[in-house]
Amino acid sequence: MNPAHDQVRAIVWCEDALELLDQRQLPGALVYQRLTTAAEVAQAIGDMVVRGAPAIGITAAYGVVLAARARYAESAPNWQALIATDLAMLAAARPTAVNLFWALRRMARVIAAGCSHPAQRLLAEARAIHVEDIAANQRMGELGAALLTERGSVLTHCNTGSLATGGYGTALGVIRYGYAAGLIERVYADETRPWLQGARLTAWELVQDGIPVTLLADAAAAALMRQGEVRWAMVGADRIAANGDVANKIGTYHLAVAARYHGVRLMVVAPITTVDMSIASGADIPIEQRAAEELLTLGGQPIAAAGAQVWNPSFDVTPAALVDALVTDRGVVLAPDAVKMARLMAGTT
Repeated sequence: MNPAHDQVRAIVWCEDALELLDQRQLPGALVYQRLTTAAEVAQAIGDMVVRGAPAIGITAAYGVVLAARARYAESAPNWQALIATDLAMLAAARPTAVNLFWALRRMARVIAAGCSHPAQRLLAEARAIHVEDIAANQRMGELGAALLTERGSVLTHCNTGSLATGGYGTALGVIRYGYAAGLIERVYADETRPWLQGARLTAWELVQDGIPVTLLADAAAAALMRQGEVRWAMVGADRIAANGDVANKIGTYHLAVAARYHGVRLMVVAPITTVDMSIASGADIPIEQRAAEELLTLGGQPIAAAGAQVWNPSFDVTPAALVDALVTDRGVVLAPDAVKMARLMAGTT
């Protein structure tokens, strides 16, 4: 891992408060929001100040710390009962990212254990979740880069880097590792409508780290693949079902279909905490519907015909049959299916 290609940190615990890089203002302004309550954290998650499944989970964990500090000061004997409403509020912030619920369950176990200084113990746990995420990303970077058998260019969708995680990134972590190893010469980044995570965030991250990046409209991806410019398409995931189906940022599914047609391999990179074995297939994954204004306006200015109706899912589901490689911090699964996913979760891959 080359630290020269890992310069961005979006989540910072500083002086008893959580500071989040406001990703809505990138790349125009580098602004950190300082949050001191669980309600502010839940609002920041819902408003996409922070986004990306691992980053949402880490942020929620720190939100529990803030909740515990307030509840303990409010009523030390009853803080465990009072904090339940805060956990529910954080869980409701975004419904698709399974890492959110995983992190909250982990923090809830600490709460259930009880201690005389809960905020300190919970802060240690949140920091552990944060550190473990970075280590997992670095491990996935190494595993994913090992699949790159020849030097070439790759295509990515949305943002899967340090902005979407505790640091280093999932699919962008593979890209960072592959670029440092001389296996990736250029990254093509979909703009990723309607929030433009590729244009505003991925391109910005790669420029910060000195990795060559070319931006393209989402609709141009298939034409780029047809020209033979891309070896791999690399994406992250917000939830992976027991059969290997992948819920990820809207646009991933049609990218996967185009990749299969053009002989471009699809790599999904996500920590093991993104796998939800309680969901049999992608058909059962809840898909968040976002506000119509995200499609009807841009930068607060109307861009669509007045009166037009809107369908605005934040995610889509890519069938496991279109995934060539699933890279997790526990190992790599080629052509994932239900049997292989069960082996992965059992640690027998």
